[in-house]
Amino acid sequence: MTDDQPRPAAASPDTEYSLSIEDAAALYERAGLPRTFRTIQRYCAKGHLDSHRIETAYGEKYLITPASVLKHIAYIEEVRPATAGRDEPRQVAASHDQGTRSFEEAGGAATSRDEPRQTAASDEMMSRYVGHLEGENAYLREQNTVKDGQIKDLTERARETNYLISGLQKMLTPLLGGGSGSFSDRDEHRAGAGDNPR
Repeated sequence: MTDDQPRPAAASPDTEYSLSIEDAAALYERAGLPRTFRTIQRYCAKGHLDSHRIETAYGEKYLITPASVLKHIAYIEEVRPATAGRDEPRQVAASHDQGTRSFEEAGGAATSRDEPRQTAASDEMMSRYVGHLEGENAYLREQNTVKDGQIKDLTERARETNYLISGLQKMLTPLLGGGSGSFSDRDEHRAGAGDNPR
């Protein structure tokens, strides 16, 4: 005897991704494991939750499968007693997460827990970078001083050249016939007068 009942239609991969970050946060809270929106975004980015990132008018957002959230909650509940020690819940961490979440919902800035920590290496890199920039600035200042000196020298030479050319013109003026017309004009006039027969 065959079972003629129709099979339920398999959910397409697109309809499985039905939870927003806020919906996933509500599931974690109902399970007694409140998480911030930022933490859930990190879970998505690290692959702890099965999610798709989509573009919206306001930027990118994650859509998450409900099954992956439930699976992750089960994983946390399984691992938590071992990490808390002697099956005692970690009340301090949970209350901190809940306080952080309510702060974020009220429109507060990201908590210090969500911000990357600066390490000594990054401080050292920053001081080296600042030192490099200060060295570049000192070099450029020296170059400006040198260029200013060169411009001053060139201006002085141009003034001296103009003075010498003026003196040369004064010396040559009597030799060229008293300054009426240029040398080439007088040569053309003489050549034209020599061509006409008397």
